[in-house]
Amino acid sequence: MVANIRTGATVGGAVRYNEEKVNRGQAEVLFWNRMLDPFDTAGRMSHERCMASFEPFLQANRRTTNTVFHVSLNPSPEDRLTDEQLGEIAREYMERMGYGEQPYIVFKHRDIAREHLHIVSLRIDREGRKLPHDFEARRSVEITRDLEQKYGLHPSVKGQELQDREGLRKVDYQKGDVKQQVSSTVRSCLRHYRCASFGEWRTLLEAFNVSAEERTGTIDGRDYAGMIYGALTDDGYGIGTPFKSSRIGKDVGYEAMQRYYERSKTALKEPGALDGLRGKVADGMARCSTRTEFCERLHDTGVDAVFRLNAAGRIYGVTFIDHEQGIVANGSLLGRNFSANAFEHQFHTEEKGRGVSRESSEQESPSSKESFRSGQSFHPLDAILELADVQAYEEQQQVSKRKRKQRIRRL
Repeated sequence: MVANIRTGATVGGAVRYNEEKVNRGQAEVLFWNRMLDPFDTAGRMSHERCMASFEPFLQANRRTTNTVFHVSLNPSPEDRLTDEQLGEIAREYMERMGYGEQPYIVFKHRDIAREHLHIVSLRIDREGRKLPHDFEARRSVEITRDLEQKYGLHPSVKGQELQDREGLRKVDYQKGDVKQQVSSTVRSCLRHYRCASFGEWRTLLEAFNVSAEERTGTIDGRDYAGMIYGALTDDGYGIGTPFKSSRIGKDVGYEAMQRYYERSKTALKEPGALDGLRGKVADGMARCSTRTEFCERLHDTGVDAVFRLNAAGRIYGVTFIDHEQGIVANGSLLGRNFSANAFEHQFHTEEKGRGVSRESSEQESPSSKESFRSGQSFHPLDAILELADVQAYEEQQQVSKRKRKQRIRRL
């Protein structure tokens, strides 16, 4: 079981995030502790009633800025737990973390392939004093391991957050059957993530060792548009021969992807859709002074940050992949405070110009060496797809072949 702990300045945002999940039928309230009944007279979850339970603690707050304790408990997809068992696990976890006497509310989410819990509470007691939080992450890991043994749960595995959705695994070229691996990963990403642009889609796939290219243009007066997919090594270089999207299916082709981007844009424009991710990023910015530290902290919350740097080491772009909520968003989508310029200003003291153009929370990002590698470096995509889309290239060759045959006949 994996526990992701988040903090923040406004508990209302955490409550609202879960409330929206409940209203959409993607979550339900499991139970609450030392709080008013969170439902109104019509049986709907009430944000106001939840806040009424937290308000006395917030008013007594002395000087704590980040008052929110928001944790998600993620059992393995193979674990089959009843609501009663989930409730016992949540209650024991909060008790051992020191929040047994705090007001908190527990939600069961089912918006992804596995059920998991979200718990919202406060880091300050009734007297306005901050609760002890020394070695919080370490204590949390120890508690979840104990709970795994007590309830017979499958043990958590490092990196599980990238693989806890069916079909989502990094492509491994050495295992063979690359087309099947790529197809499975691409389709799983379509089901479980929302990307509003091709750039975000490509960044997401690169996290799973898949390359994606858009190819558009005109040949012999005819417009063409296509998608090319392929495999990447762990260090981000293309390996093997990329192939047309038609070898996977129309659902991952150029036109289908344009419709997918539009659907994602609409979903991400819904009120509160980006609040959870925005809160995680804001908290990381408030607590971290270097890019590396920031990426590591976000990774602990289930978010990967991918920075794009130019040859001089200046940040010119950033994309966030929230594996828990299934959201991929460029910093500019979250707001001006999360733009590339904002991060460049905050992390400008970090050493620059080390020859790395992207950095993620797990490892060097797949395309990090592609942005300004030397002209002597070889990349299969450059050689194979330099002039045009594979399909257009093949069609052009067929036309040329027919013309040569016609000339031969005339002779």
